[in-house]
Amino acid sequence: MENFTAINTTINELVWGWPLLVLILGSGIYLTIRTDFISFTKFGYAMKQTLFKMFKKDQVGEGEVTAFQAVSTALAAAVGTGNIAGVGTAIAIGGPGAIFWMWLAAVFGMATKFGEVVLSIEYREKTDKGHFVGGPMYYLDKGANKKWLGVLFAIFGTVATFGIGNMVQSNSVAASLKSTFDIDPIVTGIVLMIGVGLVTLGGIKKIGKVTSVLVPLMAAVYIVGGMIIIILNIELVPGAFGIIFRDAFTGTAATGGFVGSTMAMTIRFGIARGVFTNEAGLGSAPIAHAAATTDHPVRQGLWGIFEVFVDTLVLCTITALVIVMTGVWETGLDGAALTTVAFDEGMPFGGHIVTFGLVFFAFSTLLGWSYYGERCMEYLFGPKSIIIYRLIFLPLIVVGSVGGLRVIWAIADTLNGLMALPNLIGLLLLSPVIARLTKEYFGKDGIYESEQTES
Repeated sequence: MENFTAINTTINELVWGWPLLVLILGSGIYLTIRTDFISFTKFGYAMKQTLFKMFKKDQVGEGEVTAFQAVSTALAAAVGTGNIAGVGTAIAIGGPGAIFWMWLAAVFGMATKFGEVVLSIEYREKTDKGHFVGGPMYYLDKGANKKWLGVLFAIFGTVATFGIGNMVQSNSVAASLKSTFDIDPIVTGIVLMIGVGLVTLGGIKKIGKVTSVLVPLMAAVYIVGGMIIIILNIELVPGAFGIIFRDAFTGTAATGGFVGSTMAMTIRFGIARGVFTNEAGLGSAPIAHAAATTDHPVRQGLWGIFEVFVDTLVLCTITALVIVMTGVWETGLDGAALTTVAFDEGMPFGGHIVTFGLVFFAFSTLLGWSYYGERCMEYLFGPKSIIIYRLIFLPLIVVGSVGGLRVIWAIADTLNGLMALPNLIGLLLLSPVIARLTKEYFGKDGIYESEQTES
């Protein structure tokens, strides 16, 4: 096991080295420019079309689920332990300054996620049974004419679901319930496995219905709890922001139980954890968006902007502020344990909010990633292979619940990077298509202009 861990750590260092980090940020900046800075200039319009229309059911266009059900499935997969444990890990290793780089990655990641969703709708296919399928494997294959890259992504995506979307989640939940309520991890794993199995058997329609209720509920509870702590300690907020911005460009000196970090570590863990939380650039979310009912790729792409905003700039920021302003980041704790102590420090029974968030965030992530894995498996081996995938995916939930967090997390990090590579290449190759569809929607006589005229 020690040799395996050492080998995986070396591979992880290579995958998440500076070339990939530059590629992720660079792709986001490039796509922001190619789309005329859509995440800035059309941010208000994006919120109007998403946040204020999330429960609208009478939508125009083709699809299996509503736009909100599709984004709920994507958010269910993205809003997971990364928002709780991932932020804690970023701060514990990279210092408070890592949050600044997480924000930066998210700001440009909005355009990346927008582009992914646009392409997923543009190149999606309808199966003989009337299901809509899409994602990087399809736009790499049909759009970029790089089938080998599509196959590569599907292989990485299938295997990655067993780490980032499975064992990492069940492990975090089991550890949290064990420490809070002394529940045996294997019991947690079995309950999670049964719950996920019952929902996923119903396909994207059942997953969409469950996540469209679960995601708003769990996000609301976590946001309200975090905001109460922030408001009760409002005088500490300016100082917390000051520490984040200062340490972003200097690294953090050793303090208390904190071992210190260099600026390079701060940047690396900020960007890496940012991608882990919102998945912009990974290519996972477009798989869910491909099933959405919409009349134009760009309209669904606006949900990609919304997705990154809620995931990182809202949820992760709340977690980060609570950790920094309470000062517990100097204790030497890590991951979910750090976040739990921070919430407990901020208000009575605050740790229970973290436990609640972990359980439901992780459960929703298991649902979303199981769907991603099924679609990747289907692309590689056909519809019948989905049964085989489920027979592997579901038992691994139990395995993850009793596994070692560090090993599982490291594997998930590595697979994150491997998924991102073919997807980012595809986004850059197809950036002219993204730009064309954006101009088509927002240009003269486009849908945007007609809506403005009507209003």
